[in-house]
Amino acid sequence: MTARIKLDASLMSVDDLARIPDLTAEVCAAGFDGLWASEVNHDPFIQLGLAATRSGDLEVGTAIALSFTRSPMALAYSAWDLAALTGGRFILGLGTQVRAHNERRFSVPWSAPIPRLREVVESLRAIWHSWRTGERLNYRGEHYTFTLMTPFFTPPRHDYDIPIAIAGVNTGLCRLAGEIADGFHVHPLNSPAYLREVVRPAIAEGATEAGRSPDDVSLFASVFVVTGHDDAEMARSRESVRQQISFYASTPSYRVILETHGWADVGEQLSRLAARKQWGEMPRLVSDEMIETFAVVAPPEEVGRAVLGRYQGLVDRVMLYHPYVPGEFDELWAPAIRAFAEQA
Repeated sequence: MTARIKLDASLMSVDDLARIPDLTAEVCAAGFDGLWASEVNHDPFIQLGLAATRSGDLEVGTAIALSFTRSPMALAYSAWDLAALTGGRFILGLGTQVRAHNERRFSVPWSAPIPRLREVVESLRAIWHSWRTGERLNYRGEHYTFTLMTPFFTPPRHDYDIPIAIAGVNTGLCRLAGEIADGFHVHPLNSPAYLREVVRPAIAEGATEAGRSPDDVSLFASVFVVTGHDDAEMARSRESVRQQISFYASTPSYRVILETHGWADVGEQLSRLAARKQWGEMPRLVSDEMIETFAVVAPPEEVGRAVLGRYQGLVDRVMLYHPYVPGEFDELWAPAIRAFAEQA
């Protein structure tokens, strides 16, 4: 855990991929520390390949890329090339996604995610070790086996470290991060209490079991923000966040976050509505108290300081769940960037 929290931007809302190089240069010039690409409706590696051409000294990474929909060998090549393109400033963030998306959206088999993700991380490191040293590739696991690598298929050598972060919600993946990962992506539906009572203790438990320090695992958080220039904009922002919380909180596997605050029953009601596709009915179950628990609510110029006050000592870097558009909402971004830069 570092004393200074880094402030990052996101490519999540960028649909015009041709804009990414120029936008990346502006993110760098604005003073952000990093830039993340998510696997939502675009391939994150293509996004970061474009970003890498103008990334300056930004750290860039996937937040997250899906781990079971690609062979670890394919992931290894993408990560290796992005590390080379960025001069070692690439972070590979991996997530499991839920069973329905693996099976029904990607048509890939599903199995217990924790042992399988462990093998993804182990095999990636084995592949990279083979490329760096020329030693024979010989990784054998229950889910993945990699025993063939020839000079023709070995990429040009570099010695850049490639940190691996995993994402999760429940304690099992938190413990796995403590055992084997360099970082952990906290779900956007989070709170300081959830971080203190669930995430950090589980990471520490995994780290201790593996003979590591919890400080070996950096924590990255995405943060919901309710803000606006006036009461009307604040109200619209609040309702947008209310809707987003209702969507995430309806996922049964995320129930631990609600249980931390005594709202498990709300999650069960949201799940029933989601199963019936009654999306419009879901936000009304999310109270203002829930919004203030899971989001930073502040005027634009105070958002940065509010985020720092909320997450100091809990995470190493944050990304606002709010698109950065150069020239827009400068009264939010400029003070936030300044507040993060002026940390002691």
